[in-house]
Amino acid sequence: MNPLSYQAHELAYLALAPARAATEVARFWARSPMNPLARTPVGRTIVASAEMFERLTRRYGKPVFHLESTEIAGHRVAIEETVVWQKPFCRLLRFKRDLPGVQAAPKLLIVAPMSGHYATLLRGTVEAFLPHYDVYITDWTNARLVPKAVAHFDLDDYIDYLVEMCVALKRDGSVLHTLGVCQPAVPLIAAIALMEAAGNVNVPDTMTLMGGPVDTRRSPTAVNQLAEKRGSQWFRENCIFPVPYPYPGFGRSVYPGFLQLSGFMAMNIDRHVDAHVEMFNHLVKGDGESGEKQREFYDEYLAVMDLTAEYYLQTIDTVFVDHLLPKGEMTHRGVPVDLSKIRKCALLTVEGENDDISGIGQTHAAHDLCSNLPAERKQHHLQKDVGHYGVFNGSRFRRDIVPTIVDFNARMA
Repeated sequence: MNPLSYQAHELAYLALAPARAATEVARFWARSPMNPLARTPVGRTIVASAEMFERLTRRYGKPVFHLESTEIAGHRVAIEETVVWQKPFCRLLRFKRDLPGVQAAPKLLIVAPMSGHYATLLRGTVEAFLPHYDVYITDWTNARLVPKAVAHFDLDDYIDYLVEMCVALKRDGSVLHTLGVCQPAVPLIAAIALMEAAGNVNVPDTMTLMGGPVDTRRSPTAVNQLAEKRGSQWFRENCIFPVPYPYPGFGRSVYPGFLQLSGFMAMNIDRHVDAHVEMFNHLVKGDGESGEKQREFYDEYLAVMDLTAEYYLQTIDTVFVDHLLPKGEMTHRGVPVDLSKIRKCALLTVEGENDDISGIGQTHAAHDLCSNLPAERKQHHLQKDVGHYGVFNGSRFRRDIVPTIVDFNARMA
């Protein structure tokens, strides 16, 4: 583990500070109404170049959900975001709808992926379900912000967190639906299996697993093959670094977010280059509105967080290298995770036809593993013409997938 790699990344960012300051001055001058070139192609090119440089060298902070209202039955209803449960590595957010005097809606716990991006990547997912549910979402904490002495966090802790959240949300007798997007499919179904095996009365009514790696031996993607080929030892030696000073998590071993982002970008580098060229051209033409969607997307996409080394490496081994869950060999603190124990919590799986992260069949595998769950409490949905992102966001998600989930939950509750 080379401690200098993370430090080199931080030093590179700091070294660019003077260049960013000079670029900002140039942009201010080029846009000034006192500058005769401001509205010319030359002035717009300077502004566009300065903005692109600033965006490509910026440190993107944690985004906010900024969901202030939703429409229910033709009426605009205010939304209040509150924290209802908290531990060192996660806050549980509630998007409370201002509907006084109305019967409480079913609860929906959205388990956001802990895979490098923040929970706000699911802003569109939350927004789509607000008219139907009392929505909650896991807001995972950047590992470099948690002091090393405060807490440990691995896949077992992740599962414990989910069990505690389900108990907190269900113990008042509410109807509780759960939804795991991508990576959480494994810890979510494991948590529910453990709850059912233990006779926990707070088992959720339904679980929806979306584009999740339940069994990565099915239709393995390039991501799956890389993880299996390298093994956890390679990742330990090449991807794990101590958090540098002066972050609160100084000394904690992490998988840095910038490495995960580099991997994501490399998978579709041509698409990202084309998008930035298109954004630059819009700015040169003075058509800032056309590039706004791209700005918003990359403001979200380029904001990343660090993951604890123990969680990352345990997930690599459990899910991608040893395939412990589908083999029936996964354990949680020494207790077997047996999906055949799931007999009550209804199961809906959703996959994207063009998903290059979780191949077709990887999420559907949960149906075979939940062998004692009645067939009438299972359903699968394959969404045509969408990739991984389209499984939980976008027009087809809103048009086809959301109604499927809402209808399934209503029938199973």
